[in-house]
Amino acid sequence: MLNHARHADVVVVGAGLAGLSAAHHVVAAGLTVIVLEGSDRIGGRMATDTVDGFRLDPGNHLLNTSFPELHRTPGLAGLRMRQLSPGVLVRGGGRNYRVFGDQRRARDSLSLLIGGSRTPFSATLERARLGATLARLAGTSTARLLARPETTTAEALAARGFSPRMVDGFLRPLLAALLSDPALTTSSRCADLVLRGFARGRLCVPEGGSASVPELLAKALPPGSLHLGRNVTSVSTNEVAVDGHPAVRCRAVVVATGARRAAGLLPGLHVPEFHPVTTLHHAVAEAPLREPALVLAADRRGPVAYSVVASEVDPGCALDGRALVSSTVLGPLPGGRVADAERLDREVRGHLADLYGTDTDGWELMALRHERDAVPAMRAPHHVRRPVRLLSGLYVCGDHRDISTAQGALYSGRRAAHHLLRDLGVRFRPEDTQRNLAAA
Repeated sequence: MLNHARHADVVVVGAGLAGLSAAHHVVAAGLTVIVLEGSDRIGGRMATDTVDGFRLDPGNHLLNTSFPELHRTPGLAGLRMRQLSPGVLVRGGGRNYRVFGDQRRARDSLSLLIGGSRTPFSATLERARLGATLARLAGTSTARLLARPETTTAEALAARGFSPRMVDGFLRPLLAALLSDPALTTSSRCADLVLRGFARGRLCVPEGGSASVPELLAKALPPGSLHLGRNVTSVSTNEVAVDGHPAVRCRAVVVATGARRAAGLLPGLHVPEFHPVTTLHHAVAEAPLREPALVLAADRRGPVAYSVVASEVDPGCALDGRALVSSTVLGPLPGGRVADAERLDREVRGHLADLYGTDTDGWELMALRHERDAVPAMRAPHHVRRPVRLLSGLYVCGDHRDISTAQGALYSGRRAAHHLLRDLGVRFRPEDTQRNLAAA
């Protein structure tokens, strides 16, 4: 890293997914870039902690093989993904049911899950409605999805004829895992985009932890581009002020921080509500499930929304032959204090004992990570493509300007970069990407 860089064509403030994406598209067009990150590490919420040799990912960082930006973003060609089992396991009625794994068994298990006391005909009709809905979503373009009438997800599911049993038994727990919104207040358009991804691809996580995505992007930038520990105090179209360091002159600025920080630099910027997320990681002597499956809690008999044996997905995240179980609790912490961690751990282990059908008394809590601003809420009405161009020379990006996923963060960075390039009169073709990166 250069310690005295004072000029570049473009300055990007923030080294999360959106900022690194924007930086790569700028470099691909042949411009110089400086990325200023206020903390001592890159990635923003896409971070991985190491505790006693275990790699722990805080928060909800499920990706999907169908995310287009994982394939379009320069610098991610070497990304290795670890796929979860097809579909999900849903815990309901005291049993686990697979949904959308092997198709024949999936039909049988979904029938058991939603059938209950209902007639076989009703359950068959419900299955057909769900299958038809997902098939239609899988074949619908983004433009058409975003043009649909908007309501809350709960209202949209009811309007499509799904029974409360189907919603509570499968759709709510699935969307809670994908959107961090068990109340289903999310815009129906955003839920459709997420369900389309579920129908088109496989859930997955980055090999080596979620931090491997921003690390790969940062490594692929030209040497000297990235500067950590640079607290930006103000921005304009041609200069960025940095606390304790010389100002950096430029032709354009991209603010790619979280929503609250961005609003501090750009007064008047929209700041959404957020879904809090708490993640608990337990080291166990033996994996309670020998499969890389996402386990959804449909009964809601405890605090856990979903859980996964992380070491079955990526064996490298655990140590010494032990397994790692990562579980997610949605909403504010009970009592609102991290001091309640011991009580929450007891409640979570009690719930996990039911989800996995095993004794959890000996499970060791490796870490409890609570993030108040984990996921920007997308309550209806929601502006999915919030403007990233504020004025010529000043841009903003992040998942708070798009959809609250890694796909949304990466795509918002690309949108900001392309607006910037047009304003600067830079002609850019996607096929030039690799040549410009190689020459940088």
